[in-house]
Amino acid sequence: MIGALNEGISIILAGDTLLWLALGIMIGIVLGAIPGVGTSLGMAILLPLTAPLEGQDAIILLAAIYLGGNYGGSVAAILINAPGTAAAAATTLDGYPMSRKGEASRALAISAVASTLGGFIGIGFLILISPIVTRIVLQFRSQDYFLVALVGILMITLIARGPLIKGVAVGGLGLLLTTVGTSPLGLEQRYTFGTVYLFDGLNFVAILIGLFAVSEMYKLMTESGGISKGEFELGNEIVPGIRDALSRPKTIVKSSLIGIGVGAIPGAGASISTFIAYGEAVRSSGEEFGGGNPTGVAAVEACNNSTVGGSMIPTFSFGIPGGAATAVLLGGMLMHGLVPGPQLFDADLHVTYSIFFALFLGNFLILAVGLLAITRVGIVTQIDTKYIIPVVLVVALSGSYMLRTNWVDVATVLFMGIFGYYLRENDWSVIALVLGAVLGGLMESNLNRALQLSDGSFDIFVSRPLSIALTLMCFLILFGGPIKRKISETVGG
Repeated sequence: MIGALNEGISIILAGDTLLWLALGIMIGIVLGAIPGVGTSLGMAILLPLTAPLEGQDAIILLAAIYLGGNYGGSVAAILINAPGTAAAAATTLDGYPMSRKGEASRALAISAVASTLGGFIGIGFLILISPIVTRIVLQFRSQDYFLVALVGILMITLIARGPLIKGVAVGGLGLLLTTVGTSPLGLEQRYTFGTVYLFDGLNFVAILIGLFAVSEMYKLMTESGGISKGEFELGNEIVPGIRDALSRPKTIVKSSLIGIGVGAIPGAGASISTFIAYGEAVRSSGEEFGGGNPTGVAAVEACNNSTVGGSMIPTFSFGIPGGAATAVLLGGMLMHGLVPGPQLFDADLHVTYSIFFALFLGNFLILAVGLLAITRVGIVTQIDTKYIIPVVLVVALSGSYMLRTNWVDVATVLFMGIFGYYLRENDWSVIALVLGAVLGGLMESNLNRALQLSDGSFDIFVSRPLSIALTLMCFLILFGGPIKRKISETVGG
């Protein structure tokens, strides 16, 4: 193992590998910051162009785009409430309120440091114990995937603001949105109204763009001046932001472990793990969230980039992509003759370690770019919104059309923008709707599959130790708070 690691490091330091790593990180940051474009689309476009490269250089370029994109999604999320990627949706909850208070550079600095630390933990974990984790991942079945998604949904009880019943109702509406289109286990059409444009359902990225970016632009139309309503001094908030991130080691480590664990589950990914990490931060800190709490930004961003390391586990071990980006990465591996499976951890272990170590180094570049360049972009929050709004709307609508070249996605963005504005103005939980829309498809397909395997018996959800543990976790999220208060009252009384 040590010999393979040394050989992998020598591969990184030879030739142009470091240049491809740096190029991938920069491309990823830019793609991740553009709402609707995202890393998977950029990786897919660039995939054919990697043909002339050496196998490990091509995979390092694609993996670096993935890593950089996960960080880049937070930039637009913090500055204009427009998550560049689905994983950055949770960043908007406290990151954008910080920008509104004139603390955009501080939030961006927290994001850069937390993302870097999360990336170090995720990739370091991957290098050290990936053979062990692969055995754990193999234990997951359909019912376990469903229960993991249910854990994400139940986070509504922790992070939804306002009356709980309103959060649950809106979360249910989000789940209903995922039923539009073709049934995952059959050919019947649901709520398509006879039009082929709805056969593939509603794209959850388009829903996110509408709920966050477009609804915020509608809100800004009623205001004057810039996005920031507080005093803004360029560069003065960077050091406090670094201090904010470094002073929360427990949150960052815990969130990173959540990112690794959930990211290693095929089909889960950062869009689930970040909300779970945010919900855990809310549960454990006892602080107020949703109004610009640095802990919320640190938790989400550490989880976001550590998920990259977790998602590599099923991709490299079994050839099972965890999401769209890792699916493109898998295609690149096969294109360049790297076959996922035991060989990557045996004869080709040096190549595997070269990729992992390159991503480890890539986090240093994210830190440098984030602190030296991206934090300066906070000046955008001072520009008059009459210039910001048209640009954001054009980018949002163009990006939504590029998702699937389907005009339904453009209509989805516009409608969800109006609906999101209504929810905000009437104190309904937007994030509950997002959780439902993001997790609904995963829940439905795995619930149906699990019930088919058990002939309709719900006993399958408590038939194995892993399933029982996840079921207990769901129970504790729902009833842990009331039970804890009851015990405290009994002991105190």
